[in-house]
Amino acid sequence: MHIHLDPVGGMAGDMFVAAMLDAFPALEAGVINAVRAAGLPDRFRCDLIAHADHALTGKRFLVVETAPREGPGPAHQDHQAHAHDPEHGHKPFSVIRSALTAAPLDSGVRDHALSIFTALAEAEAQVHGATTDTVSFHELGEWDSIADIVAAAMIIHALAPATWTVGPLPLGAGFVKSAHGLLPVPAPATVLLLRGLVVRDDGIGGERVTPTGAAIARRLMSLPGAAPRERRMRSTGLGFGTRTLPGVSNCVRALVFDSTKPTGRGDQVTSIEFEVDDQTPEDLAIGLDHVRAHPQVLDVLQTPGLGKKGRVAISVRVLCRPEAEEGVADLCFQETTTLGLRLLDIRRHTLPRSRRTVNVGDRRVDTKAAERGSHVTAKAETESLREVAGHHERERLRRAAEQQ
Repeated sequence: MHIHLDPVGGMAGDMFVAAMLDAFPALEAGVINAVRAAGLPDRFRCDLIAHADHALTGKRFLVVETAPREGPGPAHQDHQAHAHDPEHGHKPFSVIRSALTAAPLDSGVRDHALSIFTALAEAEAQVHGATTDTVSFHELGEWDSIADIVAAAMIIHALAPATWTVGPLPLGAGFVKSAHGLLPVPAPATVLLLRGLVVRDDGIGGERVTPTGAAIARRLMSLPGAAPRERRMRSTGLGFGTRTLPGVSNCVRALVFDSTKPTGRGDQVTSIEFEVDDQTPEDLAIGLDHVRAHPQVLDVLQTPGLGKKGRVAISVRVLCRPEAEEGVADLCFQETTTLGLRLLDIRRHTLPRSRRTVNVGDRRVDTKAAERGSHVTAKAETESLREVAGHHERERLRRAAEQQ
């Protein structure tokens, strides 16, 4: 499954959660249970409500305070917006981390939540010149934001191993009020979290991406996997924020796809090809061994040839899984002197294969079996015979192993 997020109006934690629950309504109970497990006080509740904005309809995710807080301090009650709880308004990250670590959450949910919060803490610490442990969350420390992050973590975990993409995020403009006074938009912590993500300027001002929204987007983009090149539309969801924007719905749209896997014995691989004419054969061999060791690399082939100016060159072809092409391409640049790569998408057919170990006398030999229609052929793995002395002895062992 692949999920693409289209930040039509922007990106915030509650917008992400609402969009995903609109697309996957069966996750609502699990989300609420996870937020409760994270420590949401009984006087709060999570609501998923229908919402319309311009021509679109979808959902909003709210954390509502239904009863005054007991004990000293002003009570706060707001049934229309996210709760703002003075008791939780200023929390150092170390306290939030300890609470999430101790909470009875699934380990996967906890890992995602801590990763999102850690990214926020690191950005806030850099902005304010504090350490990650001592940085104090203000708006982000309130229960609505804690609930948004835990809910997002639960959704990401529940949908694993889905792959994710996020469309260009709107920058916005102007200033936003905060506990530190007026801050330029995007807020300084948001700017740090947006590094490496694609953004756009659509001419609409205001805060369009919140720090929580940017941290969630950053977490999604760090997960392994890539969008399948061929996919089938499955469902969609819309999650709305609190603002009303001029001429555009303030929502995140989630597009959910199923992968269209090749039928039969075919699949798709990526071929990375390049030539090298200025690296010694000894060093190139070492470098390609490192490429070959990548877990998503299927094969590495070298062929000699003549390059420009009649130089002797080595042509290299690396086959890898499509979702790993960026990492493998980076490895090719790191391990060789090439300045450019050619990437090709290739369909292939492979025979069903299996590995087994057989005994030939007192020696164990690894073999690879292939199903060729109505019969099976076997081939002994050369590495199993590396320590055997003599060509004739190796051949004898190989034939004996392949006949079993």
